[in-house]
Amino acid sequence: MGEDVTEARRPVVLLVAFGTTIPEAKVAFRRIEERARERFPDAEVRWAYTSKIVRRRLAAQGTDLDSPEIALARLMAEGHREATLLSLHVFPGREFHDLNHNVQLFSKMAKGLARLPLAKPLLSSYEDLERVASVLLDHLPAGRGRSEAVILVGHGNQAHPADMVYTAMAHVLSRRDPLVLVGTIQGKPGINEIVSQLQTLGVTKAWLMPFMAVAGEHARKDMAGDQPASWKSILSAHGIECRVQLKGLAEIPAVVDIWLDHLREAASRATGIE
Repeated sequence: MGEDVTEARRPVVLLVAFGTTIPEAKVAFRRIEERARERFPDAEVRWAYTSKIVRRRLAAQGTDLDSPEIALARLMAEGHREATLLSLHVFPGREFHDLNHNVQLFSKMAKGLARLPLAKPLLSSYEDLERVASVLLDHLPAGRGRSEAVILVGHGNQAHPADMVYTAMAHVLSRRDPLVLVGTIQGKPGINEIVSQLQTLGVTKAWLMPFMAVAGEHARKDMAGDQPASWKSILSAHGIECRVQLKGLAEIPAVVDIWLDHLREAASRATGIE
């Protein structure tokens, strides 16, 4: 005899992020969840972290977070037939494509999740670049001087072709403010290119800001740390005085709205979320 599941279930929104162990950075995720609940009041909002290292560290602290795969399997076990996923990654790199691949597999399982629309990361179109640029230029450090540069530091991934998104973002921003630069820790432009640009511009003072969802470990250590290999230390060694603003993209409501617009677009391909 087949199993008949007749219970009406709330639509589910699954927020998928790389994850963080930094308490201050978790505040940004809570704000995203609050905003998602406001935009989708009839949906149940859940979380999943793609980083195994982050999940392991959180588990050691007594907090268990699902991977996207475990979260989807849990939904299946509970009898859900659909969910809408939002990728809280900044650009469609390896993490996003791995997520998309596995989501597609879940949607093809027998008695699996019939509808699994996946919303795009923050920077997924030229329109996204323009919108994000406009927001960021309105949220530059209040104490910035007219001759001071602002460097937006992303994670990057030189091994993935989507890393080119950062160069495109830099171009869009430089048209509006030549002293706003974009660099990446593990991609292009890197710190050497940034130093060269600052020297060409004759800049002696610069602000460092994370171009990441949250101001987590990469922002606090690789960008703003005191160790010799940090961006702040390298720039200081080249005679560029640095100040830091530790504010992730997810802490800016207008940026969160762009992510949630992507979620709305994806949700329109599913039933149950208006």
